[in-house]
Amino acid sequence: MMDPEKVNEYFSKIIKTELDVSAGVAAIRTLMEVIRQSESETVQELEANLKEAIMIMKNSNFPVAAITSGCELFLRFITLVGMDTVGSFSECKQIMLNRGTLFLKKLGEARSKIVKNASKFILDGSKVLTHSRSRVVLQTLREAHSQCKIFEVYVTISAPDNSGKQMCKDLLKQGIPCTLILDSAVGYIMEQIDFIMVGAEGVMESGGIVNKVGSYTLAVCANEMKKPFYVLTESFKFSRLFPLNQQDLPVEYKYLSKTRQEFNNLKTAHPLVDYTPPFYITLLFTDIGILTPSAFISKCLEPVSGPVVT
Repeated sequence: MMDPEKVNEYFSKIIKTELDVSAGVAAIRTLMEVIRQSESETVQELEANLKEAIMIMKNSNFPVAAITSGCELFLRFITLVGMDTVGSFSECKQIMLNRGTLFLKKLGEARSKIVKNASKFILDGSKVLTHSRSRVVLQTLREAHSQCKIFEVYVTISAPDNSGKQMCKDLLKQGIPCTLILDSAVGYIMEQIDFIMVGAEGVMESGGIVNKVGSYTLAVCANEMKKPFYVLTESFKFSRLFPLNQQDLPVEYKYLSKTRQEFNNLKTAHPLVDYTPPFYITLLFTDIGILTPSAFISKCLEPVSGPVVT
């Protein structure tokens, strides 16, 4: 397989140079490159190489939730059916590459489908609250603005990486009125806004989401004040995990690899994500439709076809 350093370098370069590409898509593109460069002679050997590459990416100090779910679905899709009738391994490898190309094409179309549906919910005079810097939320707000809708956005600073500051800058560049607020001010601002729009790093089998830490606090506050809490996410982020609380989230989801040895010690390492249960989510805007959490899970658990290939 590719040298581990080259795998890490290839993956990291995509994320650092293509700001609109999520970690999950970058991971899938990296797996495609591993397949192209692989000198394996059997499907089993190639799959072992792909799983090794996934472990390398999961330890590269980028958010793990989207990497895990995207790679799992990718492996399912490219080896789904028909491999037992292929004559040679080279033919099998080409089929995997063809399926991988199709998979990436569908992922490329996913965000535009979400944007089309979600932008309809932004009306003239709307006041929207968002958290962190979600690419699909940003694109949705841009789309609504391009339709000459007049609305205002509030963005949390989103500690500890303060990604909300970049989100606010991006919106202001587009001419969208935007106000940056403290994370601790969500309760104060909640009575003024019409709804919340956030992204997700992963959608759990429970129907809840894993997203930037502070999302759960936002959802609880929104529920208390009867404000809709909308999640915009691609279906490839579905993950077969069923957490019951924050402690049930895998350590690798909550911390970067360099801080995992200090996990659960808030004196030295704060979690980067939290879990929002489905009860607090009003709707999920996805590439397979606008769904409630339970309907989304039903779609994702449909046999064989999988979420992004329906």
